[in-house]
Amino acid sequence: MTQNYSIVPPHLTVKAMRDNGYKNAAYAIAELIDNSIQAGATQVELLCAEKEIFLEQRKVSRIHEIAVLDNGCGMDQNILRIALQFGNGTYLDEDKHTGIGRFGMGLPTSSVSQCRHVDVWSWQNGPENALYSYLDIDEIIAGKQAEVPVPEPRRIPLHWLRIGKAFSKSGTLVVWSRFDRCIWKTAKAIIENSEFLIGRIYRRFLDKDKVAIRMVAFNLDQPDKIEIDKYALPNDPLYLMPRTSCPEPYHDKPMFEKYGDDVTIKVQFKGKEHEVKIRFAYAKEEARRQPNAGSTPYGKHAAKNVGVSIMRADRELELDQSWVIEYDPRERWWGVEVDFPPSLDELFGVTNNKQAARNFSELAKIDIDELLKDRTIVEAKRELEEEQDPRAPLIEIAHRIGKNLSVLREIIKAQTRNQRRQRHEISDAERVATDITKRRKEEGFRGQTDEDELKPAETRKQEISESLKQEGISVDIAEDLAARTIDNGLKYLFVEAAIETSAFFTVKLKGGSIEIVLNTNHPAYDKLIEVLEEDVENATPDELKQRLKNALEALKLMLMSWARYEDEQPDGRRRTQLQDIRSDWGRIAREFLNGKN
Repeated sequence: MTQNYSIVPPHLTVKAMRDNGYKNAAYAIAELIDNSIQAGATQVELLCAEKEIFLEQRKVSRIHEIAVLDNGCGMDQNILRIALQFGNGTYLDEDKHTGIGRFGMGLPTSSVSQCRHVDVWSWQNGPENALYSYLDIDEIIAGKQAEVPVPEPRRIPLHWLRIGKAFSKSGTLVVWSRFDRCIWKTAKAIIENSEFLIGRIYRRFLDKDKVAIRMVAFNLDQPDKIEIDKYALPNDPLYLMPRTSCPEPYHDKPMFEKYGDDVTIKVQFKGKEHEVKIRFAYAKEEARRQPNAGSTPYGKHAAKNVGVSIMRADRELELDQSWVIEYDPRERWWGVEVDFPPSLDELFGVTNNKQAARNFSELAKIDIDELLKDRTIVEAKRELEEEQDPRAPLIEIAHRIGKNLSVLREIIKAQTRNQRRQRHEISDAERVATDITKRRKEEGFRGQTDEDELKPAETRKQEISESLKQEGISVDIAEDLAARTIDNGLKYLFVEAAIETSAFFTVKLKGGSIEIVLNTNHPAYDKLIEVLEEDVENATPDELKQRLKNALEALKLMLMSWARYEDEQPDGRRRTQLQDIRSDWGRIAREFLNGKN
């Protein structure tokens, strides 16, 4: 037996290629669609054929073959053979890096990531004149297939000709079989899981009608028994397109609105100037108006589109979640899109399976404020360039994204506050505090607001309403809150407002009531109040756990800040006064909290 001393033995190479990092079958299928679009196809079809098998003494349908059919330019014998080679292709030269293709890895690598056998038919003069070749994992490992078989004329199987509508004068049909790595076992599961991703990756092509992507699920033994036959709709994570897969009422109108104009940043790389464009969007007020908007079908759709969309040659590489606050469900309500040309692949760190831009993702970890200090972004960029820091050309992009995301998050927070005001409900805490205050009054403790309780109810409502309006609350909401407070005999009322003070909250005594105004500008509001109130119904257990952890940390920091405040008092008398205040407040707090039980 002759020992193989190849630098890279073929059987080990192909095993490595099978582990090329495709996240799932949908991403692998996208590689084939890339090839179709690069070949000028206007029609692409994802055809999923099932067969019934016996599994534990019962019949079940299982995926048997997956095909991608297109009406592109087709391939001659030489190009078809090259297309089935690992690492080869027709778009490898740098001057050809202008479209979707580049790496020469797509067809063979994506195919073997899911299955053990791939067949390819391609034609340039009608499907009846198709050329055929294939790859087979078992043959390669056994040493029986050392090179791509020479393409030869072969008829396309009848079932594909019956199902496919994209057969034209020229085109290509790629068929996968003998699946051993596809996690989805049925045609329906493959299409349902691929539809969302494919719609997002190719949204610009679909939106501009440059390509139509048909998805079909059928039974191989009964080709006329078609379970699914549909066309992919655009899936826009910025929700600015008018016709998308977003559920009603935003299936035919944008759910978001643009924030500012598109930003164009000029990047110097390899002696040439390139343009990177950034677009920002956020949810319209009307989309957030419904209580628990996150639990609506369109809210759940947005929850699956969280992140910064990385676009290359009109095709999305990934939805990068490095920029996302994971525990905050409000992140679904903003969108950011970064668009760069293929000539910047190396700078952005595009992976060979076109699923990520690694260098760009690293930008999210940069502390821009620490990097800038007292310098402008231009000065910081110049210093990084002098130090030959590879991040230098991209630092301005990170700065602009971080700056605008901060603004978008504030806009979204303001929407959240408006919704809570509109659906303000009397809480148990307000009732408990009112009952305990009544008991304290009976025990002889008097407050400044107690005498105002004798005023006529309408007068008290007017005083409270006017006070709320001064905090920026709308007339309707202010009058409604005032009426509910008085009509329900409540002593306390919580409101939220952006106050120009360093205080976390202020206390206003109006109309016989005690208004606690939470300062939404104070960081304690975000870390203690809003993080616990926002969209609890739709938060996952991990999100809730993280939010509770953050709130606990914030509470500890608040208490430590008070302790430090006492410590910094210049004389013992003042320190003693603060300790007495802390003790007195603690006694009343204990009474209020015990009353809750």
